[in-house]
Amino acid sequence: MDWRKLIYSWKYPGILLFGIGISNIGSWVYFIALNLIVFNMTGSPLAVAALYIIRPFAALCINLWSGSLIDRLNKKFVMIFLDVLHGILIVCLAVFSGSLWIIYVLVFVISMASSVYGPTSDSYITRLIPAEERQRFNSLRSLIDSGAFIIGPAITGVLFIIGSPIYAIYINALAYFFSAIVTMLMPNLEKNLLNNTAAGQKVSMKVFKEDWIVVLNFSRKFFYVMTIYFLFSVFIVMQTAVDSLEVAFSKEVISLTDSEYGFLVSIAGAGILTGALINAIFTKKLTVSMLIGAGAVVVSTGYLIFAFSSSFTVAAAGVFLLAFANAFANTGFYTFYQNNIPVEVMGRIGSLYGFAEAFLIIITTTAFAIGAQVLSIQLIFISGAVLMLLLTATLFCFAVHPSKNTFYKTVPGDIKTG
Repeated sequence: MDWRKLIYSWKYPGILLFGIGISNIGSWVYFIALNLIVFNMTGSPLAVAALYIIRPFAALCINLWSGSLIDRLNKKFVMIFLDVLHGILIVCLAVFSGSLWIIYVLVFVISMASSVYGPTSDSYITRLIPAEERQRFNSLRSLIDSGAFIIGPAITGVLFIIGSPIYAIYINALAYFFSAIVTMLMPNLEKNLLNNTAAGQKVSMKVFKEDWIVVLNFSRKFFYVMTIYFLFSVFIVMQTAVDSLEVAFSKEVISLTDSEYGFLVSIAGAGILTGALINAIFTKKLTVSMLIGAGAVVVSTGYLIFAFSSSFTVAAAGVFLLAFANAFANTGFYTFYQNNIPVEVMGRIGSLYGFAEAFLIIITTTAFAIGAQVLSIQLIFISGAVLMLLLTATLFCFAVHPSKNTFYKTVPGDIKTG
């Protein structure tokens, strides 16, 4: 093996993974610090819960039209702009942290920027990484995400000891500025690609409607691809809704103490890291279809074990299992997505389906919260876990069907939008 050639071929993917890691650690620092700032300010769990609603609501407000812009702009420069914007807004968040409503407004704008950044970076990554290396890249990305899940809260804890949550917010701003610098080092993949008709169009309501029709036609033409995409999105929605009841379920149903719940979170971190490490080592031996199907089913099984647990030991086993399997499921889905969605329309498809996902998250999370209040947390939590298992069993059947093997090959063939 020519190690110099290998290192050179992974030069830019390596830089990108490094930037993603720094950004993810900063995001965890920001997430925990912001929750604590709002709770210390108000003493209200409802005020903290509002932060969880703002993100999907922001996606609803921007995703219907942002994809049209993403597919017509240079992704590298959009990513740099959004990183800098993130950093500036988060500095403002720290400066105006004394006003709850200003915090909500800034979090809303930050969430809108994040909703645009996701499809933009997905499109850029798909152009950058050769098809035969995407599964390995995604497995390494899962490993970095899991490391951030552990390192981020640890850094936050240290910052809380030596300072205040505001320090943690400033650290997150620095992480975004650093991410912008890293992105500047990346190649301009679209330097000679944005002179086509689509890129040259002036964005208008007519263009938005035409783009929605493009996504609709693609969904009809490649029904199987979008069925897998939609089922996995609903799987994410169900995880979000069930997770929203996790703390209350742990405290009220399993009767865990604060220290036991903290340890449970640490076990989840260990599960994610272990799964991501095994996934990264053996990624070439794992098929994308099994990663998606079996990975999602095992995640749901972990939730079900947790839902029926009556002791810390059983709950810990369920949490470890679901966290462990998530790395496999996510790697499989990202690889399938990159191999089967044309990069030319990836922004539009990701944004419009992201709009649907955000809408479902708001509806489902609200329904679960009301159900837990009116009926019981245990009943709703168990019902959610059972529904998730049925959903992922359906996803598994679709994913591993022998007639659909061509969709899971390293290079499935050219997919054209028509």
